[in-house]
Amino acid sequence: MWMVGVTAQTSDSIMAAHLREKGVKICDGNSVHLLRTGHDKFEDMFEAVRNAKSFIHLEYFNFRNDSIAGLLFHLLAQKAAEGVEVRALYDAFGNSSNNQPIKAHMHDSINALGIKLVKFDPIRFPWVNHIIPRDHRKIVVIDGKIAYTGGMNVADYYIEGIPGIGDWHDMHMRIEGPVVNELHEIFCRMWYKATKERIAGEKYFPAYRPSNDNQRIAIVDRHPLRSADAIRDLFAEMLNTAQHKVLLINPYFVPTHKVRKALKRAIDRGVDVQILLSAKSDIPLTPEASHYVGNNLAKRGAKVYLFHGGFHHTKIMMVDDLYCTVGSSNMDARSLRCDYEVNTVIFNKKTTKELTDLFNEQLKSSTPMQKGYWSTRSAGKKFQGWFGNLLTPFL
Repeated sequence: MWMVGVTAQTSDSIMAAHLREKGVKICDGNSVHLLRTGHDKFEDMFEAVRNAKSFIHLEYFNFRNDSIAGLLFHLLAQKAAEGVEVRALYDAFGNSSNNQPIKAHMHDSINALGIKLVKFDPIRFPWVNHIIPRDHRKIVVIDGKIAYTGGMNVADYYIEGIPGIGDWHDMHMRIEGPVVNELHEIFCRMWYKATKERIAGEKYFPAYRPSNDNQRIAIVDRHPLRSADAIRDLFAEMLNTAQHKVLLINPYFVPTHKVRKALKRAIDRGVDVQILLSAKSDIPLTPEASHYVGNNLAKRGAKVYLFHGGFHHTKIMMVDDLYCTVGSSNMDARSLRCDYEVNTVIFNKKTTKELTDLFNEQLKSSTPMQKGYWSTRSAGKKFQGWFGNLLTPFL
């Protein structure tokens, strides 16, 4: 591990060296377009789907059986009829935990349209074997030229919000450049695991010329057997090597021990640590569990804010205004110890500033968590926070 508080090098150069040491490839010559809303994501992605010429590959935790998924599968069926190869992978547990899942007959009907739709790790007896781990990634690759990744699945609520909670906030992005092949490798390995069909060759992995945008990007993939500590290590090292400022938004904020220690060390050495937590959540217990942790960090010196403008499912962290990460990984035990996850690390001040501006904009709909916040909570809420922290490794 790098020495905490190193000042001879900038935090981004230290982080890049750390990733290389871990065997993570860093690719130059990429472009990144942030997609801040569900509307932005689906409008951009659907246009890329319409223009696909060779193949469309999708890997999602779930496709919710609603209008936006219906439109997507309609477009995919049109492309399949044109001769475009369409492969789509979704997680079996993610589907069954969805309140509007794809039913068996729908699955078969979609396949009949020429779309190769595959359920990852179908749930069979003894059932519990298929709950951990889950494929929580979100990856789309089109013609080997464009990739989409981030925190959004496929569901109407990314556009319409959720009754009783409000708008659903999330972050996704379109990437072009050499790093597209890195994301595609992850999809292809998962597809082979699920189907035994091997995808390889120049058709699927074309050579690239560097983009004029020339952003440096690393893809950090968490595979339960191959790279179990990858995301946990990424978050901890970003915090350990931060020298001035850390901004983060994460929806189910109950960090594992290693990440929690890194947060405390950053605060103790004077790093400006700012954390945005949602006041509400789509999952019971998680708001109070997150607020319990946030309260402890606020007492230590972090600036913790409660967001009241809906639910923030966004998973981003920015360090020293130099680099950032956007991904599928929640900062909880399930993402960091169990699931298949993928995070993109972007070594670029421009993209980092865009995310920092978003963070500051969201503060307008937030209130600071004062040091006496927890004492104002009811006994029931305090118990939920404490008990939720005990349960989160199993949620």
